[in-house]
Amino acid sequence: MVHLTAISRSGSVTPSEEPTAAQAAAPAGASGPTLSVNDRPSLHKSLSQVKLSSYADEFTTSVYGSQFAGQDLPKHSMPAGAMPRDVAYHMIKDHLSLDNNPKLNLASFVTTYMEDEAEKLMTEAFSKNFIDYEEYPQSADIQNRCVNMIGDLFHAPHGGDSIGTSCIGSSEAIMLAVLAMKRRWKLRRQAEGKPTDRPNIIMSSAVQVCWEKAARYFEVEEKYVYCTETRYTIDPDEAVALIDENTIGIAAILGTTYTGHYEDVKGINDLLVEKGLDVPIHVDAASGGFVAPFVLPDLEWDFRLPQVVSINVSGHKYGLVYPGVGWVVWRSHEYLPQDLIFNINYLGAEQSSFTLNFSKGASQVIGQYYQFIRLGRRGYESIMSNLTRTADYLTDVLEKSLGFVIMSERQGQGLPLVAFRFKTAQEGGKQRHYDEFALAHHLRSRGWVVPAYTMAPHTNEMKMLRVVVREDFSKSRCDLLIHDIKLCVAMLENMDAETVRKQEEFIKEHIATHGKTKHQHRHHASKHYTGEEHSLQGKTGKTHAIC
Repeated sequence: MVHLTAISRSGSVTPSEEPTAAQAAAPAGASGPTLSVNDRPSLHKSLSQVKLSSYADEFTTSVYGSQFAGQDLPKHSMPAGAMPRDVAYHMIKDHLSLDNNPKLNLASFVTTYMEDEAEKLMTEAFSKNFIDYEEYPQSADIQNRCVNMIGDLFHAPHGGDSIGTSCIGSSEAIMLAVLAMKRRWKLRRQAEGKPTDRPNIIMSSAVQVCWEKAARYFEVEEKYVYCTETRYTIDPDEAVALIDENTIGIAAILGTTYTGHYEDVKGINDLLVEKGLDVPIHVDAASGGFVAPFVLPDLEWDFRLPQVVSINVSGHKYGLVYPGVGWVVWRSHEYLPQDLIFNINYLGAEQSSFTLNFSKGASQVIGQYYQFIRLGRRGYESIMSNLTRTADYLTDVLEKSLGFVIMSERQGQGLPLVAFRFKTAQEGGKQRHYDEFALAHHLRSRGWVVPAYTMAPHTNEMKMLRVVVREDFSKSRCDLLIHDIKLCVAMLENMDAETVRKQEEFIKEHIATHGKTKHQHRHHASKHYTGEEHSLQGKTGKTHAIC
């Protein structure tokens, strides 16, 4: 890729410069400076003259005829002057054109398609500050409707006093849930006259990084139930065995980010009930909360289980809304301590607030409500059924035609994704001079973003690839992916180990980064924070799965 840098126009004239003698002698009506070619032998008998625009008129009729098209976009400081709006739009759009195509990004669960009518509604609400309930009461009412619908979907007790709120995403929702569990535990301990300085939370080592953040930010010790080479989820017996008097709760995942498995929430609940342990369960249903109710409606994981006190779900994943919106719902007010709620008289109205942020746009909440009433349960069921069929189709081809080992569930027993890896020699696979990461990098050269990961700790550094099946991943697009996987595997087979290594380095450096120069690879502040050793990734080499 050729990188063009700004050219210093020593002979050009800017609006602030005085005209030179040569310019003063130029014929009337000339549009800019006239530069004479050096006196030297030429094919032309007469001297040629070059005419360059003076850029005196910034507001040209052509975006690419303006002075801004010949300049670098500002990187470090705000420019002194303005530029026309169409020029600004096109300059930024051109810069963003090197981003990946979201529809080919099979790493992310985040929604990449919404109907035009939904986009129009959301656009019309861009200027609404959602927190201003007094000025935008209908937007606030729409949030309440969404919370009611989600509570009903998750079998919140009828006639109860369940409560919930919208968030920026599931990360904020999980932070709020952890705060609520910790605070409730602390209040009980204080009432008993016991110390409150060592709270802990129990979770699988396959958790998304937001759980590690919540524990560290709010000073809660993490107790992990580690995955194994054959088990990719939490083990109920091991989880319950880790409980002590300082346990604030157990986190269970409805759809792990690695393999899409639904953890055994009912198994944990039943053990707690059997042993008489009053320990709350929070269900991280970020991905599965809008899938399981429509594909596995009889699966008990939600408020039907008495120890489940709170659930989070991402509206911008299988809730089918653009990022970022998430939701968290509590079984009742009992599980959300009152001293975490702030009543604020803001902009003329008394408001109750339990969020980590304050101002936010109303667009995503409105988009969620559109999807709920536009699709209804039947619409969500149809979409999730199609995604499940597509995932099963891809699973069958990868396993039967290409010989991959499938790590994810089938037939709707987990999220609509496909996690797979090469067979090891012990499993009858052949010796390879390439791995899952090499295949991921070669697929990247074809435009696909199919991530490779090192699995959770205690899995012998198992490597895997993962394809997330989203609403706009049709069977025909799936066939294109299958074709390119076959092509890339064949290419790798025909290369020797050294060529694979060099090719992988080239793709990683020049294609996966899409033309970024070396100084852009990391944000200028990030260089100070490399090599951390406090996270699971830092300690074990686990790769955090994209969600």
